[in-house]
Amino acid sequence: MSGSVLEIKNLHVSIEDKQILKGVDLTIKGGEFHAIMGPNGTGKSTLASAIMGHPLYEITEGSITFNGEDVLEMEVDERARAGLFLAMQYPSEISGVTTSDFLRSAINAKREEGDEIPLMEFIKELDETLDFLEIDKSMATRYLNEGFSGGEKKRNEILQLMLLKPEIGILDEIDSGLDIDALKIVSKGINKLRDENFGTLIITHYQRLLNYITPDYVHVMMQGRVVKSGGPELAKRLEAEGYEWIKEELGIEDETIEQNA
Repeated sequence: MSGSVLEIKNLHVSIEDKQILKGVDLTIKGGEFHAIMGPNGTGKSTLASAIMGHPLYEITEGSITFNGEDVLEMEVDERARAGLFLAMQYPSEISGVTTSDFLRSAINAKREEGDEIPLMEFIKELDETLDFLEIDKSMATRYLNEGFSGGEKKRNEILQLMLLKPEIGILDEIDSGLDIDALKIVSKGINKLRDENFGTLIITHYQRLLNYITPDYVHVMMQGRVVKSGGPELAKRLEAEGYEWIKEELGIEDETIEQNA
C-alpha cells in the first residue's frame, strides 16, 4: 500500500458567508477508489474546490492534510506539485497555449530544475496516451480546450491525469455530458491508473459511471456532510431507489444547500 493519504477532518466551508460544507470527514489512501454521490446542491463540487484551494471558498473550520502536510497552508500550485489533481467539471479554455505546451510545462513543474522531461520522451508518451484515449493527435496542437466539445474537454482532463500521474485525483463529474462511447473511454483511462500509488475521489450523480469504474467505497453527501458510506452495492441501491430512503432513515427533510454546490 502506498503511503499517500489525503485526510479531511470536520471540514466546514463557506462561500459569500453562506455555509456549504458542515463537517465533512473523509480519508483517501493510495490504491483506493472512492465515489461521492448525492442530490444536486449538497456540497460535492464545493468539496473538490476546497481541496484544491479555490479562492472563493473559505475554510471556516476543520483541516485537510496530504501525506501529513497541511494542505490549507499551500498555494494552489503547491497542492498540484505535491501530487493532488482536480479534473474539473467545467474546464477553462486558454487561448494562445497549446495542449502539448501546457502538458509539458505542467509535467516539468513537478520535476526538479535540470530534470525536465526530454522532448522525445514527452512526445512518445503523449502520442501513446492520445492513442489510448482515442483522441485525434491534432488536439495536441490546438489551444487548450478552445473550441473543444464537452466530450473532448473531458477526455483532455483524463489525458492530463494520465500524463501528470498524481497521487490523488479528484474527478468532479467527469461523466457529465458524455455519450456511452466517450464514457467507456474515459473510464478506461481512469482504470488504467488503478494501482497502489494512485487514489481517487470520483464525484458523480449516476451509477452508470460506476458500471465501468468499480469503487472501493461509496459515500452519500447531504446537508454538507457525508451521511452514509458503503461499498459498490450502495451506489446500485441509490440508482434503483433514489435518495428518499436515506432521507427517511436519517430524518432529513430538505437536503439542498444551493444550486451547483
